[in-house]
Amino acid sequence: MFRIILTRLAQGLLTLLLASIIIFGATEILPGDVAEAILGQSRTEEALASLREEMGLNRPAIVRYFDWLGGMVQGDLGTSLATKRPVADMIESRMWNTLRLALLAAAISVPLSLALGLWSAMRAGGKVDKTLAMTTLALIAVPEFFIGLILMKVFAVELKWLSASANTRPYFDFWQNFRALALPVATLSFAVLAHMMRMTRSSVINIFTSPYLEMAALKGLPKRRLVIRHALPNALSPILTVIALNLSYMVSGVIIVETVFGVPGLTRLLVDGVSLRDIPLIQACAMIFGAVYILLNLLADVLSIMANPRLRYPK
Repeated sequence: MFRIILTRLAQGLLTLLLASIIIFGATEILPGDVAEAILGQSRTEEALASLREEMGLNRPAIVRYFDWLGGMVQGDLGTSLATKRPVADMIESRMWNTLRLALLAAAISVPLSLALGLWSAMRAGGKVDKTLAMTTLALIAVPEFFIGLILMKVFAVELKWLSASANTRPYFDFWQNFRALALPVATLSFAVLAHMMRMTRSSVINIFTSPYLEMAALKGLPKRRLVIRHALPNALSPILTVIALNLSYMVSGVIIVETVFGVPGLTRLLVDGVSLRDIPLIQACAMIFGAVYILLNLLADVLSIMANPRLRYPK
């Protein structure tokens, strides 16, 4: 098992290295550069050349890549070319907003999807099961931004119960923070809840056909006990994998949700960096999103290995 996990870890590091090459290469082919963005249309060639020399933009790309990668490994994200501030400080001020949104959505969607999946499996074929199946299928088919706009229209514009803006302040009370965060958290939760719920239901129902479950049912054990104590533990391997994969999907989902609701998180910082051609800021934000996505996919692999006895104890 440990050899398999170490192999997955090595593959994750290689994937992250490849992602860094792609991110650096993508920023290199962006039209224009930060020197042109700073000087504007009235720039002269002499001023442009001088500013590029000052910012180190004239060095070969391969040299700048390894300098940047070495700094990343040491925790140095560089200095913003547009604001002259450390990129780490700029990201730190926005990271909490993105992290809070993702953690709240995960804390709601994971237990709720497990509970609904088990409830649906215990009533397989009934009205509750069919209703949940149709609802979750619709949620999977609808994109996140559309869900967000519908929730905003109903609860913020028509009913005026919640806020359409996700801006929060330290001096806000609980209700003000709740009104600001409820819609983006709900939108992100809906984006991942449906798939996790359907996988939980499917995995538990598949276990029901196992001989030992049929024997336990013949002994007269209550269905709730069959599901929670016998079926669920044996269905955990695919469920944990899907949960980890859907949490990694939140990386892309949080970008959309932050854009729709104007959350002052990493997404807005990334967009600002692109508009200013602020290469260090763009690279740092992209690497953070990429690293989190790769890490959560790696976590899905490790959980799948640990939950599967055939992989834990290979012959």
